[in-house]
Amino acid sequence: MDQTALLRIGFYVCTTLAVVLAAQALFLLVMRPVNRRQSINRRLRAMAETESGEQALKLVKAERGIVGDDIQMLSWFRRLLVQSGLRIGVTRLFTMQAVIFGAVFAIATLLLQVPQLYGLLAAVVLGGLLPIQIIRFIRNLRASKFATQLPDALDIVVRSLRSGHPVPTAFALVGKEMSDPAGTEFGLTIDEMTYGLDMQHALRNLGQRVGLADLSLLVTAVSLQSSSGGNLTEVLSNLSKVLRERFQLRRKVRSLSAEGRMSGYGLFVLPMLIAGAIFVQNPGYYTDVASEPVFLPILGGLIIWSLIGDLIMYKMINFKY
Repeated sequence: MDQTALLRIGFYVCTTLAVVLAAQALFLLVMRPVNRRQSINRRLRAMAETESGEQALKLVKAERGIVGDDIQMLSWFRRLLVQSGLRIGVTRLFTMQAVIFGAVFAIATLLLQVPQLYGLLAAVVLGGLLPIQIIRFIRNLRASKFATQLPDALDIVVRSLRSGHPVPTAFALVGKEMSDPAGTEFGLTIDEMTYGLDMQHALRNLGQRVGLADLSLLVTAVSLQSSSGGNLTEVLSNLSKVLRERFQLRRKVRSLSAEGRMSGYGLFVLPMLIAGAIFVQNPGYYTDVASEPVFLPILGGLIIWSLIGDLIMYKMINFKY
């Protein structure tokens, strides 16, 4: 194939890619504002799907397993699911865990011929503990995103109060203008106040649904203002400033501890990568000695010691600020 034919093929390929990318860019340019207006947060989508605000409130709370009006009365596991924002119930989660537990135990004991004790241990870790840790990780990510949105939400409340609106109207504006999770959580708080709860109870439920310590400052400020009066606008403005400064401090701490975190990630992943590379190149390196009685205890000990080292390094770089 001569050079002219190669250039022609390259031109056709580049032209096709350019057309596809241009069409995708045009589609995103047109559809993104429409999608944002239609689904800025889950609560607004629920209101569009139902006939009334009360039905939307019940729908959103039912999706997240919230039964009743007092989140504090839920068990820690149900609160963990609520704070994660996942739309799965406890029954469904337990079913998934049972399926994973049975599948891991069957694969370990029947296919891999692992002793039942070690198969049971693997099933407990992968089917019982791992899903809970994943949910905790999702909960922490959601709480972190809410903490990032909270100063902006407070600024919206402050501007609304300075315009002469009451506190419920200011909170309702946050529920309409902000995306998840702040938009839905503030919107649910207003819905609870609309359909029977007092402000202090609704704000306590907000703190329980999110699981963020910074929200206690907001709950205290609004509760004191509603009971004893005061300049709530000035209090919330100062609170927004303090939260932004704390967020900047968190970012600074994370930047200073970036080297330690990367070292921890490397020490956690590197043994698995090396073991996998050795197994791919020379499977007999492990399989030839897998039948030895001391193989599994030594392997388990190495994994446990590695996890202990990773935990120590995590505690060293996970600063509390």
